[in-house]
Parts: sequence; C-alpha cells; structure tokens
Amino acid sequence: MNNPGSSTEDPFLLRYSTAELRIASEFLGNWLPFLSRDLCDDCTQTLTHRIRSLDPDNPSPPWISNNLEASQEINENNNNHDVISRGSSKDEAETCSLGSWKDGSNECSGPIIADASMSSLPAVKSPSTRLSWADMAQEDELEGEEGDEEDKDGVKNEFTDGHAKPGQVVRGVNDQQKPELSREQRECIRFQKVQRKKDYICLERFNGKIVNILEGLELHSGVFSAVEQKKITDFVFALQEMGRKGELKKRTYSAPRKWMRGKGRVTLQFGCCYNYATDQDNNPPGILQRETVDPLPGLFKLIIKRLVRWHVLPPTCVPDSCIVNIYEEGDCIPPHIDNHDFVRPFCTVSFLSECKIVFGSNFNVVAPGEFSGAFPISLPVGSVLVLNGNGADVAKHCVPAVPMKRISITFRRMDEAKRPDGYSPESDLQGLQPLSYDSDKPKKQDLSKPQWQRDRQQMARRARDYRPVEARGSPDGGGNYSEPRVLPRTRQVFMDRRKLRVSLGS
Repeated sequence: MNNPGSSTEDPFLLRYSTAELRIASEFLGNWLPFLSRDLCDDCTQTLTHRIRSLDPDNPSPPWISNNLEASQEINENNNNHDVISRGSSKDEAETCSLGSWKDGSNECSGPIIADASMSSLPAVKSPSTRLSWADMAQEDELEGEEGDEEDKDGVKNEFTDGHAKPGQVVRGVNDQQKPELSREQRECIRFQKVQRKKDYICLERFNGKIVNILEGLELHSGVFSAVEQKKITDFVFALQEMGRKGELKKRTYSAPRKWMRGKGRVTLQFGCCYNYATDQDNNPPGILQRETVDPLPGLFKLIIKRLVRWHVLPPTCVPDSCIVNIYEEGDCIPPHIDNHDFVRPFCTVSFLSECKIVFGSNFNVVAPGEFSGAFPISLPVGSVLVLNGNGADVAKHCVPAVPMKRISITFRRMDEAKRPDGYSPESDLQGLQPLSYDSDKPKKQDLSKPQWQRDRQQMARRARDYRPVEARGSPDGGGNYSEPRVLPRTRQVFMDRRKLRVSLGS
C-alpha cells in the first residue's frame, strides 16, 4: 500500500464537505480495530494515515490514537495465537460501536449546562442507541427559533451543534457545490414520513351501550430521530442528577423508595405540581395550586413546538406542563384515567426502549406490577401516543412492568381554572401553528438525473397538456372559450341504452 497524500489531493474527496469528512474520520477511527485486524503493521499504519488525512485540521485525534493501540494489541495477540473468546470480542465491539463517537469531545456531547454550579456534573451514561450514518451526518432539526441562545432556566439549547446552522454547510476551499434543500423543505420531508395510526377499535359495553373505547387514540411513529432521542435522554439524565443534588425545586423531583416491585419510579414535574393521590395534608388528587415547581425547560418547549407543527397535537391545546417518568426494570404505572384538571388531548413520548401500554375498562392484577387488559398497544422509541375522546375518558390505561430502562414524557395542558397561583403562560408557546400540507410541501425534484433530461421530461409534459385553440370548443358571449362536453365512454353507453329502453317502451 502506498502512503496516501492529503485529502485535498484526492479528487474523490472533493465531492464532500469538511464536516462530512470529519464525521467519516471519526466513524472510521472508531472502527479501526476491526478494519485493521489481521493486517501487518505497515498496512495498519497506512490505513491510519489515510483516515487521519480525512480531517487535516485534527491530524491526531484521540479516538484514532486509542484505537490504533487497541488494534496493535489485537494483532499482536493474533500473532501469538492467543484465543479470543466470543464474549470478549462482543465487549470490544461494543466499545467501538457506532454510538461510542458520541461520548467523545464532539458537537453531540451531553447536555450543556450554563450554570457554573452544574459544570461538575458527572457524565451520566444512557443505554447506547444504534445510530445510522444518516443520523450521524444529519443536521439538527429541533433548534427552533432560539438558535444558540440560552433559555430562562440556564440550560443551553440542546438542538444546535454549535458549528453549522441549519441550511449552512461548512465547506472547504476545494469543496464542490451540491444541491441543498432549505430548512423548511427538510422539515416537510421528515414531517411527511411520520407514520400515523388512528384506527384503533376495541368494543366494550359502557353505560349500557357498546362503544369503541379506543376512539380518539393516535400513534405517531418516527417523530424524533435517533440523534434527537439521545439528546433528549441525556438532558433528562442531567435533570435527574440535578434533582438528586437538590438543585431543583422540592416538588419538581421525586424518587420514592422502592418498597415493592413496580413501585418507586423517578418523576420530574414541570409547569405544575400534580398530586397522584390524597396526601398527608388531605389534598385531593389533582393540580396543587399552592405548590410550585420549575418551569418548562427550553428543550421541552422545542419538543412541544415540534408536536404542534407536525400535526400531532392541535394548536388549540398547546401543552403548558409535563411530567417525566424514568422507569427502571420492573417499574410500572397501574390502571387509571388521567385527572380532568388537564384538558384533552394530551400525549406521551417514549424513549430508550419499547414497551406496551394496555387499555380497557376492566383490569386483572396478574402479579405485582403485571396487569391484563383488553387491548395492548406497543410504543416504539421516538413515538408519540395521543389520548383523546373515549381513549382518554372511557378506557383506563396502564403500563405493566417494563422489561428494561425507559423514559416517557407526558405533555398536558392545564385547565385554566386549575392553574397554580401566580402562573403566567409561556410567551414562546403562544400562537403556534401547524405546517400546511400543501403550501409547505417541497417540490419533488429528481436530482439524480442530469439537467438536460429533466428539461426534456418537462417539455414532454407540456406537450401532452397542449391542445390547439380550435379543439377547445366555441367562444361564448364573453369571448372566452368553453370546453366541449365530452361524456366518458361508460357514461355515453349508459345514456344510449337508456334512450333505447325509452324508445322501446313508447
């Protein structure tokens, strides 16, 4: 193998931007132990130099140096004919997985806390999420109008990478210009790919009538990408750590003692304090108007804007509060109907792992944390379940013991008469409007075909639509041409048969 030159000398690399080459360098650097396995030292060094040449601004990144040592150690062990067990290979692969690049010093690291007292927070690791190449190269779509401005609560906007703004590509001197879509077009493309299921049916008797107890349920899948999910979950873990240290208001963070299976999930409340059951002060279940919690974080307000813009929630019911549930394995939520201090509809967003939510008018307790009901629904990660109508007010719902760690965020709008004392609406959540299906729909253009071929296809379409003036009918009194009435063949045959029957009958 010849020693490669710099990236600027290779015409193949001129088609890619500097940011894309940097991502490729990180990706290949993390997989260096696997790519260089069974290669000689010279070939390994050549491969390493070539990967480094992709990012000339950072020729000695830490991930390449560390993985180069790992690959050399692996090759040395192979040369000594040491047996590597299947389990150790799995551990090594997990160490160099696609998600490991996120843990390094890059734009997509954990939540950025503006408060100086929060800078010493220990890194909280979440279960790894398998990220595709498209996710790694994807620009953040949830930055909203805030950009890099800090929110009121001191938390910096999590949906910006701090380098390239949406619609802006960092390019090198020799980078070739490529066709780009605007931020609005990219958002519309993702919006149109959301899968929506609204036809749930489960018939049960209610008040002497057979009704569909699931009327009003909607499941929207694909609302949040893998990159966005990781940023949200990292932010939730940072908030959990703040709660443990007492840096949130008293009623914001709650971590009950796990006295039995299914009991003791961690909760975070923002916007209002909700009482699940009658407490020691004889306060009934519902919103505690004299208790205060922290306001909605800026990141959660961006999520709300996404839900309204993407037709998940109506603009007439913009959430102003939320509750975060952090489940450990075995945690559950028993059957219930959400308190009517919150108006309908409301929604819950699922993260980290898929689980089931069960609906029904009657439930049986199978075991601690286990319930059986009429209709289970699977909640994929990154999906949003909207509860409205009978699905919110007739059917109870529960989350049986989850098989693994899970996070859910439930967004609800308070009844104006039940809002806490001194509550003031969030100004940046007023006047939200959904995307228009027609006006915001980007024009489809096949950029894979050359321009001359697209022009010829357009001319052919125009030729098909062209008709001579004499074929357009006769002019009416106003000088305009009226279209001749031409019946379709099937309708013309039907008219002829009817005329025949009439003539025979006469």
